Amino acid sequence: QAQLVESGGGLVQAGGSLRLSCAASGRTFSSYAMGWFRQPQGKEREFVAAISWRGLRTYYADSVKGRFTISRDDAKRTMYLQMSSLKPEDTALYYCAAVESFNSGLYYTSAYEYRYWGQGTQVTVSS
Repeated sequence: QAQLVESGGGLVQAGGSLRLSCAASGRTFSSYAMGWFRQPQGKEREFVAAISWRGLRTYYADSVKGRFTISRDDAKRTMYLQMSSLKPEDTALYYCAAVESFNSGLYYTSAYEYRYWGQGTQVTVSS
């Protein structure tokens, strides 16, 4: 069973950058498909980005495409979300999620498909 811990959130001005990290426990990290979601205050959780195991495939929400980059370092059991050109509307609690995958080409965009979740890290973008 995996445990996920996010870090790297904070307060940043519009146009700035942040890198979120998601550290995972578990011996089979390399076989997890993983993703980032966010939940603005008072709104529903939404998909941000996903990555298949070994990082062979990635997928982004339209709202972050071209500004955010998802990646993973299996040796460090860590997934990242590099966020650039941040906007006030990116303000949210960001969660990482993982699920065992048996196909290196699969990624998941629905929260219901993920089995493990972190506690979240707050990102606040000021205008």
